[in-house]
Amino acid sequence: MPRSLRVQQNCLDKAKLALIRNGFPSQRSLAEDAGFALATVSNFLTGKPVDYVTFEELCRKLALDWREIANLDFEVSSQTQAINKNPKISELSDANQDTSPPYPNGSVPLGSPFYLERAPLEEQVNQEIRKPGALVRIKAPREMGKTSLLTRILDSAKRQGYRTVSLNLEQVDQVILSDLNQFLRWLCANIARQLQLEAKLDEYWDEDLGSKISCTSYFEEYLLTSIETPLVLALDEVNQIFEHPQVAKDFLPLLRSWYEEAKTLAVWKKIRLIVVHSTEIYVPLDLNQSPFNVGLPVQLKNFTKEEVKQLAQCYGLDWEDGEEARQLMDMVGGHPALVQIALYHLSRGDATLAQLLETAPTSTGIYSHHLQRHWVTLQQQPELVRSLNSVMCNTEPVELEAILAYKLSSMGLIKQSGNKALPSCELYRQSYVTTLGIM
Repeated sequence: MPRSLRVQQNCLDKAKLALIRNGFPSQRSLAEDAGFALATVSNFLTGKPVDYVTFEELCRKLALDWREIANLDFEVSSQTQAINKNPKISELSDANQDTSPPYPNGSVPLGSPFYLERAPLEEQVNQEIRKPGALVRIKAPREMGKTSLLTRILDSAKRQGYRTVSLNLEQVDQVILSDLNQFLRWLCANIARQLQLEAKLDEYWDEDLGSKISCTSYFEEYLLTSIETPLVLALDEVNQIFEHPQVAKDFLPLLRSWYEEAKTLAVWKKIRLIVVHSTEIYVPLDLNQSPFNVGLPVQLKNFTKEEVKQLAQCYGLDWEDGEEARQLMDMVGGHPALVQIALYHLSRGDATLAQLLETAPTSTGIYSHHLQRHWVTLQQQPELVRSLNSVMCNTEPVELEAILAYKLSSMGLIKQSGNKALPSCELYRQSYVTTLGIM
């Protein structure tokens, strides 16, 4: 893989449209959100080469498939490889390498010293996917660490010699998500691509049999028989399909049927399904057809006080007595992404903890872009604003319509207690009470 990538010229308009579609009003806002220099984002959006890892991260931010828009920059790659082959230059480069913490944004890369291991949980999942026909369900609001965990599960599977495929449903066009036949063909084509197989869709698709049987036959007779080792198929952001109830009512039972097939058919024992989602399922399904009441359930939770202290140590902060951890948790409730952002700024000396907490809910605080990004999403759905207002402005838990509660919960803005909701942390309550109050 080359060390630098650039956007194909015929995909530049698509990349620029993705900037607006994902709530970034400018290149600067994307740069600040991703923790990159403005020049780096500008290079990306104008077809100039950027670092491979940076390219992938910006594509993730813009919900773009980097493989579809990348034009490999062999010239830059060759120059970089030539430098690396020169021992003196390589040593100088290593000596000058910046070892300061990167801005915490998105999933935590493999090998990062700033990843807080969830050792018992990871080991439990790793053991589960060794079982033929296994199904693992990972649920948590956004920015709770689902993708970071998934990355490590897939890495472990690869080291076991398994084939792995990871598909993020946020990257699927809405027109595809709203049509079962198109969606199942998209699913099969992308799995084949990641397994480096020819698509051959038309050889297995039969309109008379229907798309679900065609898709199942494609797995049975082609995908699973073309590989020698087990396949770990990870479907991230499955909650995207919940927005299309008619498709969900066919696709989700299909997943359940594959899980059941593994009990009797040897070919289906090769597959291990990992389903990742941000909310509870709110599409009505027969209990015997739902994939959400079988397999291993995994629910990620906020960091504990001890875990915050442990992570602070990774950032070089001495929080041994726990008082600083308690103060931070009083504001952000142990929310993994919010804790990471705070520790990053504190490790750099950008502010004291007292200063950080005082400005946290405001437009000048370290969470301003995080809060604004949520607000952009909320404003697109007025019913969510009204529901959030009722939660944030009440001192007692509030009962909400199920779908609205699920959506706010998936954003991490509320937590549910039974059938009622309350603010997930003080940061959101203080920030959005002010914002809602001036509307």
